[in-house]
Amino acid sequence: MYQQTLSTAYESVRIHSLQSLKHRGIVNVDDLPFTMKILLESLMRNQSRLGLTEQDLIQVARRTRSNEPVEIPFLPTRVIMQDASGVPALVDMVSFRQRMMEEGINPSQVNPAIPVDLVIDHSVQVDYSGSESAFSKNLHLEYERNQERYEFLKWAQQSFKGFRVIPPANGIIHQVNLECLTKVVQLTNHDQVRMAHPEIIIGTDSHTTMVNALGVLGWGVGGIEAEAAMLGIPVSISVPEVVGVEITGQMNEGVTATDVALTITQLLRKHNVVGKFVEFFGPGLKRLSLPDRATIANMAPEYGATCGFFPVDEETLTFLRMTGKRDVEVNLVEQYCKEQGLFHTSESSGNRRVYSDLLTFDLQTVEASVSGPRRPQDRMPIREVRKSFPKSLSPIQSNGTNTPSTELKDGSIVIAAITSCTNTSNPVNMIGAGLLAKKAVEYGLTVPKSIQTSLAPGSKAVTGYLQKAGLLPYLEKLGFYHAGYGCAVCVGNSGKLDEEVEKSIKEQDLTVAAVLSGNRNFEGRIHALVKANYLVSPPLVIAFALAGTMDIDMESEPLGRSISGKEIYLKDIWPSSDEIASIVNSTISSEIFREAYEHVFEGDERWQSLEYEDDPIFKWNDQSTYFKASPFFKAELNEHRQPGEMNQAKVLLMVGDSITTDHISPVGQIPYDSTAGKYLMEQDVELADFNSYGSRRGNYEVLVRGTFAHPRLKNKLVDKTGGYTLYVPSGEEMDVYSASIKYQQENTPLIILAGKDYGMGSARDWAAKGTYLLGVKAVIAESFERIHRSNLAMMGIVPLQFMPGENYESLNLTGLETFSIIGLNEPLSPFQEVMVVATKENGSKTTFQTVLRLDTRMEIELYMKKGIFQSILGQWEKSLTR
Repeated sequence: MYQQTLSTAYESVRIHSLQSLKHRGIVNVDDLPFTMKILLESLMRNQSRLGLTEQDLIQVARRTRSNEPVEIPFLPTRVIMQDASGVPALVDMVSFRQRMMEEGINPSQVNPAIPVDLVIDHSVQVDYSGSESAFSKNLHLEYERNQERYEFLKWAQQSFKGFRVIPPANGIIHQVNLECLTKVVQLTNHDQVRMAHPEIIIGTDSHTTMVNALGVLGWGVGGIEAEAAMLGIPVSISVPEVVGVEITGQMNEGVTATDVALTITQLLRKHNVVGKFVEFFGPGLKRLSLPDRATIANMAPEYGATCGFFPVDEETLTFLRMTGKRDVEVNLVEQYCKEQGLFHTSESSGNRRVYSDLLTFDLQTVEASVSGPRRPQDRMPIREVRKSFPKSLSPIQSNGTNTPSTELKDGSIVIAAITSCTNTSNPVNMIGAGLLAKKAVEYGLTVPKSIQTSLAPGSKAVTGYLQKAGLLPYLEKLGFYHAGYGCAVCVGNSGKLDEEVEKSIKEQDLTVAAVLSGNRNFEGRIHALVKANYLVSPPLVIAFALAGTMDIDMESEPLGRSISGKEIYLKDIWPSSDEIASIVNSTISSEIFREAYEHVFEGDERWQSLEYEDDPIFKWNDQSTYFKASPFFKAELNEHRQPGEMNQAKVLLMVGDSITTDHISPVGQIPYDSTAGKYLMEQDVELADFNSYGSRRGNYEVLVRGTFAHPRLKNKLVDKTGGYTLYVPSGEEMDVYSASIKYQQENTPLIILAGKDYGMGSARDWAAKGTYLLGVKAVIAESFERIHRSNLAMMGIVPLQFMPGENYESLNLTGLETFSIIGLNEPLSPFQEVMVVATKENGSKTTFQTVLRLDTRMEIELYMKKGIFQSILGQWEKSLTR
């Protein structure tokens, strides 16, 4: 009905024409944001399969003009995963195969319905740093620690059709996706017809949004939602509002894309774009390189948006050519996007498009910035860093030498890391860091030995052009040796600090700092002993490392002294934009990217030597502490999880604002004295082999014990921090896991009371899975972050939101009450009001209304079916042949 032929320079293909909607008088697509056009094309292409009508298309098209929520089924074209979140999803898939076999169904029929890529990038730790051998030693340890996991992934690569693995040491998921895997416009064969259509990607990492820089609509979901998509089940979404952001002006000298991203994050958080699409357009776009856009798009989870989208334009085509795409691929992108009205030009500056809201962002207003010490949106100019520090700091005193002081005190920096996808995809940032290092070395400046320094680039292309530019030796001279290709410090894999440094921090109770070019700086995330964490650009990571402290105003105070005794300021070593551009232009080429990705799926000798069994069913090792069959397809797990009213429920935790998925499902090393650590010791695992929570996400026994075990979690039911709670019936304080076991043995339903932004942070499915296994049936919060709320809903846990202006404090709730949630056994509607009754020990009652945050009818249907896993099981048992 909507198909037309598109003739390119290389072949003719069929497309679902957006203009056909206009010509038939259905929708004026010229008025629509780019993101809405992409959604509409997907609905047109899958209209028959999804059972949609023309009226459904019209409703979607009118969403930007209306406040009426519109729910649609949605089919992505590809799923991308990293190993930390991908492994548990695969464990579920393998367990599902096993259940199918038990039902007499051929397990080989269970395969991803759409292409799935998994990039191994979350397992490298900075155990070694500051030396030439750091990379090889860290990689050796990575394989040693993770051999069992990697054998599992290699088995999965061979066993599942449509599933690819990018082995370790090839780069960070989002950078590999941006530079290698993404096509922008896909060609697929459908009924012997060659069909062209936009890529739409969902990923099990919240920063999947980085691909929006290429004009590809994509966002992060929990592993649970990704699993549904992998099994061909449409994802139900409520079509979001689209906030247009017009970019004007140009960046001032000395300002980086990181500064722009941090400033935009602060602006959009303040504007509240949570759960919305953000779409950038305007004349300023031509002054942002694609890596600049990627830096901004990457941070969408930090400003709360579902995505931060940049439309395809000439810069997109330039980037595709630079990263080694063939002419035929680039031509298809250009022709398709121009035909479909998806190509941004200076003439299409947004005057005709209708947005739900419209903002303007002037690049010229941005200044050098720092965000911290605990949240990405807490941005400030670098001159105000001292004021932001958790403890009072006095002005820095120069020690009169060319060597910074190594004496630790409050404000001292102990970690300086150029790491994370956010910034290491940006040649201007990375070349700028290399030039700054070169000038610092030439002045004789050095970095204190007490600082763990590391360089973890996003792809091999980065080290390629740094070597070609001759800048790597200067970074190394300051201690920034290449430590690995992976998320590393940004995800909490920072290893151990120097023994004397850790001792000083503990003995003196110091508040020390980390500076990193990452995107997350939540308390306790980077390292358990580091309370203050700051996000900065790669050049500023080095500058702060040279100063050795956050106790400095870099605009007016020196970083140190040169060999001759001259005071050296930041402005003395900051490279000019012309210097950076000259080296970028002379070193960045498509050959560097082709070389980096030529053998990306093959892996090194260690990967190739990994052994696996050629069998459609994975052979579980009963002695394994890394892998256990998923519990979620077991019927007995759901015996006591009937949907409907909850009575006699108790509070497991009562927490405040900004509880992150890090608090709920921790990252980083497993402490020996934690509940998970005690479990591993019971399994005869040595402390040295504990590894990280992320590496053990294939073992639900570890993860459920790690849920709400974060050392800085503040549960208001108890006076101490960490994974503790009150077992209300006896008044005993105990760890959260032990309390949940006691409650579950008594068939007592559990709830969580929370403040604002509950579940912010990484798209971590185990934050919901662990909550489920602890016996929690409802979470009542002032507000939810998008991905975690969705994950809770898909696990059959009811998210309820306090009415505006109300919270547990205003309602005088102590958390010791017994709760009843009334009306959940009646026909439900998204966002309806639900009554909660809290009964105190003296019998008095507090009754209050909440909003049901099962936001779509599909989420309600999943709740009634006890969650996504039981729903999947039912559908596949009906559809698959025996």
